[in-house]
Amino acid sequence: MSPDFGLLFWMLLAFLIVFILVGKYGFPVIVKMVEERKKFIDESLKNAREANEKLANIKSESEAILRTAHEKQAQILKEAMATRDSIIKEARDKAQEEGHKILLEAQAQIAAEKENALQEIRSTVVDLSIRVAERLLRKKLESDSEQEKLINNMLNDMTKN
Repeated sequence: MSPDFGLLFWMLLAFLIVFILVGKYGFPVIVKMVEERKKFIDESLKNAREANEKLANIKSESEAILRTAHEKQAQILKEAMATRDSIIKEARDKAQEEGHKILLEAQAQIAAEKENALQEIRSTVVDLSIRVAERLLRKKLESDSEQEKLINNMLNDMTKN
């Protein structure tokens, strides 16, 4: 045997021993580690898919919640505007009612004051008329004959009527 062949033989024998040992002890460990890594990656992908599905569900739920919130907001705004319009209408109606009431009271007060003023004017006119008539009659009826003549005329007027 040549020295090169001997070295090659021992190297080949060492390689076969190492290959057998690695095949018997090392490869199962490596395969097991690769399978565990594959299993971990598969589980990670599965978890990622589930997370994506949950995220999609959460997104759709949040959109539904937002849609519901917008609908409620629109409903609340609609109710608020209806309430505002109702309050404004009630205030306007009450103001018109109060204005009408004040107008009626003012008209009644004006009528009463007008009536009082007319009464006062009538009373004053009557007083003045009586005073004027009294003065005229005193001047005109200074003599007894004129008084008798006036009395007779008045009695004649009364009997005719």
